[in-house]
Amino acid sequence: MDYSSNSRWALPVILVCFFIVLLSNNVVFASHKVFIHLQSQNAVNVHTVHRTGYHFQPEKHWINDPNAPMYFNGIYHLFYQYNPNGSVWGNIVWAHSVSKDLINWINLEPAIYPSKPFDQFGTWSGSATILPGNKPVILYTGIVDANQTQVQNYAIPANVSDPYLREWIKPDNNPLIVADDSINKTKFRDPTTAWMGKDGHWRIVMGSLRKHSRGLAIMYRSKDFMKWVKAKHPLHSTNGTGNWECPDFFPVALKGTNGIDQYGEEYKYVLKNSMDLTRFEYYTLGKYDTKKDRYVPDVGSIDSWKGLRFDYGNFYASKTFYDTSKNRRVIWGWSNESDIFPEDDNAKGWAGIQLIPRKVWLDPSGKQLVQWPVEELETLRTQKVQLSNKKLNNGEKVEVTGITPAQADVEVTFSFASLDKAESFDSSWTDMYAQDVCGLKGADVQGGLGPFGLATLATENLEENTPVFFRVFKAQQNYKVLLCSDAKRSTLKFNETMYKVSFAGFVDVDLADKKLSLRSLIDNSVIESFGAGGKTCITSRVYPTLAINEKAHLFAFNNGTEPITIETLDAWSMGKAKIQY
Repeated sequence: MDYSSNSRWALPVILVCFFIVLLSNNVVFASHKVFIHLQSQNAVNVHTVHRTGYHFQPEKHWINDPNAPMYFNGIYHLFYQYNPNGSVWGNIVWAHSVSKDLINWINLEPAIYPSKPFDQFGTWSGSATILPGNKPVILYTGIVDANQTQVQNYAIPANVSDPYLREWIKPDNNPLIVADDSINKTKFRDPTTAWMGKDGHWRIVMGSLRKHSRGLAIMYRSKDFMKWVKAKHPLHSTNGTGNWECPDFFPVALKGTNGIDQYGEEYKYVLKNSMDLTRFEYYTLGKYDTKKDRYVPDVGSIDSWKGLRFDYGNFYASKTFYDTSKNRRVIWGWSNESDIFPEDDNAKGWAGIQLIPRKVWLDPSGKQLVQWPVEELETLRTQKVQLSNKKLNNGEKVEVTGITPAQADVEVTFSFASLDKAESFDSSWTDMYAQDVCGLKGADVQGGLGPFGLATLATENLEENTPVFFRVFKAQQNYKVLLCSDAKRSTLKFNETMYKVSFAGFVDVDLADKKLSLRSLIDNSVIESFGAGGKTCITSRVYPTLAINEKAHLFAFNNGTEPITIETLDAWSMGKAKIQY
């Protein structure tokens, strides 16, 4: 649960706040008063500029974490943290929407909201579990007092035969779990989906923090789902990471792309944590000792900000679920706004989107996960254009016309004849510093093999554009591929209030065939990019002032000295998702 009053980007906000404190404590107090006021300021007018066309967002106001996604009796359910009274964080309830295809949605009344002593100060994030007998149950974090004391509660449908499960009740035997004295009671939240061990006992995990720096995945067990006992040891913990939020723990098959929902030792496991120190999510792959209830990451699978991410951009508080209808594991992620001040969100009347749900599976290497937009998204594709065998020399670009560039789905494969011009790779450029490398060597900085890619949400002369591009480097033993999504020139306005960052991640890909593929989902203020078939994913939020609606352009470009060929490029205009408010 991302509960911070201004859940933006940690570093810039911390710096801004630091200097404000130096200037005047009165200014800080005034800003806090403004924020509290905005929490309950209902949006009278909702600005449509930059609102998405096919990503999920409610009609107005603030949203954050996706909660308890599940497939039940032919219906997909999405719950999410929502402020019904304003466009900044506050007054949080569990909003509820349903769908038959994960793309088009019907919004219902909120399912869970503060109403009992065990959640009177907040109903925060959680998960859904389908119990034997086909009975869904939600576990969620409740806040019991003004000190932010956190407990774990449950809710069940009032009428399980209602196909939409519109009404949920919170039985009086809540809370189910109260932290003991060994636990930081203000850092004890976001229960996972439960799983059953071979001993017939249920297990769940909560995120927590010990002694200011050690992240914890605390495990509890239960015979009947009602009485829970804390395990002697956490499922896993790591020092130096800070608090763990929104943990997720699930198995993946060793081969193929199908999902699994069985917790045996023969599978690989994923442990994901959202780390509020960095505002990013990190995951490891490893083994689960079902007898000791301990998770051990694989050698080389690193906890903390040196490790792997689901997404190297604006992506947080994700949650997965097993989709029995298509035998797949699906992940949802939340993307907040990149404007820093709450007044900006209040002015436009909305804040936050849910990203396109993604199928997730284990890469054949066994070293990372792969993600790809769910196939249902393709039903929104309309007008299509194609390019093939188009050569781009240094400094050349080609415009992709015949579609709506502000709302599009683009798949492109680039090829090159040689790796000889790949730039030298600095050994200090670890995965942790990919973002810095992208900022240093942007799309306009001439390289050897790259930069080449797509200039999205662009003006005709590129004074505004968000390039998504590759650069190839030659390391001592192999080649390193960098994927960047660079928002530095995404807008000409609001420079002082925008977080315009160069997001980046390295792509673990074999270049023997001298090809690189890229897919980008462009939707007015969001660009979701999938490099090398989904091995590296990056989400950017941007707010162009000129390149909006019909004035937006899309280009493929090459700013490297090695010629690049667009082998194939398929681009579609994307229709709007049907969302009933």
